[in-house]
Amino acid sequence: MNVNTNESENADNIRKTAGSELAYAALDEIPTPKADAKEIVGLVKSHGRISGYQLSDGSRVSKEDGVAMAKSGDIKGVGVAHRKDSEYLKSLPDGTESNNLGNLPSVSG
Repeated sequence: MNVNTNESENADNIRKTAGSELAYAALDEIPTPKADAKEIVGLVKSHGRISGYQLSDGSRVSKEDGVAMAKSGDIKGVGVAHRKDSEYLKSLPDGTESNNLGNLPSVSG
């Protein structure tokens, strides 16, 4: 086995760990999901901005309702963050980019 390969893998692991720690640090709250919690499968957008979320059961909720649902454990895989006076959801870092909220399909509001 090549020593450079091991060093490269170690450096990648350190970057991923540091990135995850930074992502978690940006969250105000990481709710514990209930056993029957839904997943966010799409972003509802209005005028190019996220206005809500489409859930795994097909329902759509506003951004505010999504935050409240996540806080009560009804949505899994997300944490709560804020910008100014507005709370919003962020994906929990899990090493998989395809399930990040920003990579989910958009649906028109």
